[in-house]
Amino acid sequence: MKKILFSLLLLIGVSGCTQLNLDTSKVDVQEKEGSFTPNENTLVAHFIDVGQGDANFLELPNGDVMLIDAGIASSGDDIVEYIKDLGYTDIDYVIATHPHADHIGGMSEVIEAFDVGTIYMPKAVSTSKTYENLLETIKEKGKSIHTGREGVEVLNEDNLTIEMLAPVSEDYSNLNDYSIVLKITYGDVSFLYTGDAEETSLSEITKDLSADVLKVGHHGSDTSTTDEFLAKVNPSYAVISVGEGNSYGHPAESTINLLKEYTNSIYRTDLNGTVVICSDGVNIEVETER
Repeated sequence: MKKILFSLLLLIGVSGCTQLNLDTSKVDVQEKEGSFTPNENTLVAHFIDVGQGDANFLELPNGDVMLIDAGIASSGDDIVEYIKDLGYTDIDYVIATHPHADHIGGMSEVIEAFDVGTIYMPKAVSTSKTYENLLETIKEKGKSIHTGREGVEVLNEDNLTIEMLAPVSEDYSNLNDYSIVLKITYGDVSFLYTGDAEETSLSEITKDLSADVLKVGHHGSDTSTTDEFLAKVNPSYAVISVGEGNSYGHPAESTINLLKEYTNSIYRTDLNGTVVICSDGVNIEVETER
């Protein structure tokens, strides 16, 4: 059903970077190299505005879809509606980067609402009710959990690879450092998702971190984005998932200043709303909700 709907959406011209039905007079577009028309060979990355939390949905160029995190519990209904509005009835890959409530809070509702495929979580536990509810939902759906860590290859096709770069170690004192760090490469373009991984975990990564699009770690906190890390990533685009007026002071001014050394294409969900980035494997196009 999902792939039939996907094809139909393409035929009627509402796929790719037009799926938000944005007011084009307010659309902010950045192009890496030329322009292109979204089609079935397009990777569409949705950085969904869920306030102070993370929720990322990807439409992969092979027709599969992936959810990375699902915000706080109150975000669940909105995320489900968002994905259903895109025409999907199932999700091939679900990744919970780490068991903090602002990343897994809405995931139980998503798993209940869709037919889900492979579920990845790091080998980290939490005593929170949110975490326990997620485990119970996964059990009730008859699904198993695959451990997410460095070296796990989610997908490897001719021009599309999805691999996990972290966590590298088995034990951390900070739950954030258990975050799954995911790199998606489509053709010549790469996306890097870092969850809330902090300097301890990020400094252990030995694989290639270079990426065109960086989902900035830990909502722009100064504990995740360092000079050394950004020099390895060298991003052309950065997206920060963060809540307006949050009490944590995210994103940190120092993080914004560091990012500006690499790019002026910095997007924030507190300012821009949901951000959608499309790529045909060569070019990049960005649309924002506001």
